[in-house]
Amino acid sequence: MKKIVLATLLGLAATTAFAAQGDILVRARAIHISPDVKTDKALSALKVDVDSQTVPELDFTYMITDNIGAELILGTARHEVTSSLGSLGKVNHLPPTLTLQYHFAPEATIRPYVGAGINYTRFYNDDLDKVTPLSVDKNSWGYALQLGADVAVNKDWFVNVDVKKLMIKTDVTSVNAVPALGVTAGQNLGTLKINPWVFGVGVGTKF
Repeated sequence: MKKIVLATLLGLAATTAFAAQGDILVRARAIHISPDVKTDKALSALKVDVDSQTVPELDFTYMITDNIGAELILGTARHEVTSSLGSLGKVNHLPPTLTLQYHFAPEATIRPYVGAGINYTRFYNDDLDKVTPLSVDKNSWGYALQLGADVAVNKDWFVNVDVKKLMIKTDVTSVNAVPALGVTAGQNLGTLKINPWVFGVGVGTKF
């Protein structure tokens, strides 16, 4: 009986994908981006909103110690911007995010972690001209919070679940005047805070 118990424990230990100091974890996730939109000024009057999207994401974590890791999150998405007047067009955003993580149980089969860091977002490829030509600030800086867990499948592979909160915003300016809407050329229409929740699930391995 003791031999059976020992063999079982050894088998469980063999399936744990222990991430040690110096390891690099690579994860591929499917993420659902759910904007938590807030606006002011004319954007609020127009009820400006941003739609949700589901896209792939890739991230890399370098384990500084057995418990502390630094993760770089890479992904991009294209969102439609809407208002009470209809669609205002679409815009891409690239939000590379760097977080410092604490891994609570690096040797366990289920390894939860929390993280906090900074987010830089680059807006590009926009066609926000369905109602009036609009201009958005191309760059945004904000903080990022993260909660997740890796679940070992074997010594090399694991399943990952992850939730992030990113702070992303941009100022919106009219390019041309629209007298019917009381909008002048170059007018600041307000700040668009996207601040998405990002829900992810995927697989990972280590090097």
